Amino acid sequence: MTLRLGQLPDRTPVRMSLSVDPDLASALSDYAEIYRQTYGAEEKPEALIPAMLESFLGGDAGFKRARRALHASKGD
Repeated sequence: MTLRLGQLPDRTPVRMSLSVDPDLASALSDYAEIYRQTYGAEEKPEALIPAMLESFLGGDAGFKRARRALHASKGD
């Protein structure tokens, strides 16, 4: 049987530690507050950062091309 939806990839979270400078920490806190005002849902910056990074990487056409080339050259 063939399903339209393929098997889901591994979705096990990978924990990473990140240090940011004080100005970026302040900007992330401000973003979280503006997010709360906009959507009425309080989220910590730590919860927003993964979505921010996914959005950034997803919108970077040069990164996508280079990443495809990188994996093609490795045979992945």
